[in-house]
Amino acid sequence: MPRTRYALDTPNLFRVGEESLDVTSTGKQRVAMDRLGIHAEAGDWCWIGKIPQPPADVLQAAGNPRLRPARLPPLSMIGVVLGAPFMPLLMLLRLLSDAEEAVKRSLDRKEEKEQRRAKKEEDKRRDAIIAQRDLDNVFDGNWHGNAGQFLLRWYTHSTHHERMLLATQEGIVLAAPPKRVSVGREKHMQVVARLPASEATLVDPFSGEFETRILLIRFRDGSWLRVDTEELRSDLHMYVLRQPLADS
Repeated sequence: MPRTRYALDTPNLFRVGEESLDVTSTGKQRVAMDRLGIHAEAGDWCWIGKIPQPPADVLQAAGNPRLRPARLPPLSMIGVVLGAPFMPLLMLLRLLSDAEEAVKRSLDRKEEKEQRRAKKEEDKRRDAIIAQRDLDNVFDGNWHGNAGQFLLRWYTHSTHHERMLLATQEGIVLAAPPKRVSVGREKHMQVVARLPASEATLVDPFSGEFETRILLIRFRDGSWLRVDTEELRSDLHMYVLRQPLADS
């Protein structure tokens, strides 16, 4: 099967006219779009799950790419070490907060208890659908599909663990710092990959039925890659739900 090639770091490839509307809700997203010179319909920071180990022949054919993000920079590790003595206190505060929440729940009115029970049932149904559709995996499992091939290059594009995903009129833009940083991700980021609308689209696998962080980048060949957004039911989810349904 011929492999689809994706343009990387190509300036102005997907520049949109000045009439495009920026509907993102946070200042960080606007800063990102201003910095990149991109007018997007929606955007949010996102990440992917752990990439499974590909078969040896697939890995070799791809040039033995990196499959994990870079480790935290040394300064961040120092911060973790310095913060370690405070972890027991934070855990105690968390336990006290959970206990207080449990007491409050026990005093809830009947209507509130019914709502909580309904929410639990909804969560169970959502989790069952996730398992049924294999959405608990990072991609559809076909390493030779477009999604699998793109996933193999994910950390070659950038060793940072997150991506700013922007939906434009021309397609999907992914931006990130070239290397992993602990702070200032917006300041250091640059475009690392572009997926034209003819090659890939964003999909909410639940069509808005559940409030989740899950989105799929679905490729033209039907393969898909799961991303999790930083915001619950993010602007990207709302953008996807506003789009007309594609013919199947």
